[in-house]
Amino acid sequence: MLAGEGAVAIWNGIAEAGRSEFYAWHLHEHMPERVGIPGFVRGRRYRAADAATQPEFFTLYETTTLQVIQGTDYLSRLNEPTPWTRATTAHFQATTRSLTRVVASHGVGSGGALLTVRFDLAEASTRDSVSRLGAALQSAAALPRITGAHLLGADPAASGQSTAESKGRKDLMVPARWVMLVEGCDIDALDAALALVQDAASLDEPVVGRYLHEYTRLKTAWQAG
Repeated sequence: MLAGEGAVAIWNGIAEAGRSEFYAWHLHEHMPERVGIPGFVRGRRYRAADAATQPEFFTLYETTTLQVIQGTDYLSRLNEPTPWTRATTAHFQATTRSLTRVVASHGVGSGGALLTVRFDLAEASTRDSVSRLGAALQSAAALPRITGAHLLGADPAASGQSTAESKGRKDLMVPARWVMLVEGCDIDALDAALALVQDAASLDEPVVGRYLHEYTRLKTAWQAG
């Protein structure tokens, strides 16, 4: 199960010139800052498991409610980026960021391997598709080496909101409208879960990524600025 009812899902690449600085900033400033925001409970970062997975990094922040990531505490951080944040994000590539509500979450806990699926749904069939995907994810979570399976639906207005942190950046992509996350004990375990999901719904050009866990940051009172 995810740790709350809201989540921020971020995919990004990094230019080689900024790689070392990215790791230092993400570990020692950015993740502590984000998880220090009231209502944020956990941050996790993953790195691509294979060359086909793009972009290289995926970060997930879990929040108590969707309102937390729609609210003023989070927005104030986005509108007051630190100098280190500005310098580091200048090296970001192909960044996608979605502010989401947790539509479904099944499973016993987090895993070392993660499948991410970004996709859209036709408005006319959204309710039926969500129902079928939820059932498929529940079945996927029961597979032997799967630890969790989750469906996230984005808030398009909040995800696309312009802030001081996003101003002038050329790396920002259109936010994903729907996201599936499947966690497992190993990369090979993810294929069976993906097959269940694909059988349940015909997803239009989904973007699939396979990632390995790098770091988890739990709740902290520390905030930058």
